[in-house]
Amino acid sequence: MSHFLRHYLLAIQFFTRIPVTGRLAAWVGFSPAMLRASAAHFPGVGVLVGVLVAGVTALLLACLPHSPFAPLVAAVMGTVLSVMVTGAFHEDGLADVADGLGGSSDRERALVIMKDSRVGAFGALALVLALLSKVALLALIGSVSPRWMVLGIFAAHVVSRTWPLLLIRLMPHVGDAAGSKSKPLADQISGASLLAAGVWCSMALALVFVGYGAIDSGAMRMPAFSVASPLLVALFASSVGFAYMGRLLWRRLQGFTGDGLGATQQLCELAFYLGLALAL
Repeated sequence: MSHFLRHYLLAIQFFTRIPVTGRLAAWVGFSPAMLRASAAHFPGVGVLVGVLVAGVTALLLACLPHSPFAPLVAAVMGTVLSVMVTGAFHEDGLADVADGLGGSSDRERALVIMKDSRVGAFGALALVLALLSKVALLALIGSVSPRWMVLGIFAAHVVSRTWPLLLIRLMPHVGDAAGSKSKPLADQISGASLLAAGVWCSMALALVFVGYGAIDSGAMRMPAFSVASPLLVALFASSVGFAYMGRLLWRRLQGFTGDGLGATQQLCELAFYLGLALAL
């Protein structure tokens, strides 16, 4: 249990802006081996972020005036919170990948561009379009079913943080190994770590399935497939997003980078929302 907590807190420290400082940080400690082990808890970070964002979204939906624009406002504020909690960690990866792959067809040149801290035209466009798509899809889902908006946000944050671990397992790390923050994560991810990540994800999805009925007791009388089918469609759409990113990174870079993992998380989250919206 001590190892579990330390690795989980290290994942929170690495992937979010939630403070793990002082005596707590000293107790957690740090080593490359610990950082590799913490990858198993990447979906667990999604659980925490998802609970915060979904909770604030639910509170806003309950407190805002009844209006067709209420889901839009809740979607914007929830997206702002998610960016603040994560420090735009994954959005930065999306922008860098868009700049690199959009700025050059040459592999080595694309990797150099991705290491540049400046955001170019392709990166800016990718960020704007991704944020607009996220807000629009969440507002649409919320206008149809506020319940699915809240639960979908929670599930998407967990599921989208599970897919990148498969990239680490299936592909080599490319780019500047010495200067990459993601290199310790990329050195190795064991089958046990993937199993732990799968447990995180499965537990979160089970909570969504149960929570759908708990929010409204009337939903308990619905057939199980009627509750699960939107979730299954969203999962399938997210898997398509993962397959697309995996093929793109392999074809253009012959491997993944830390930015590629962030971009994969963003695309898989968007695909999840799109699948949920289509299912509804």
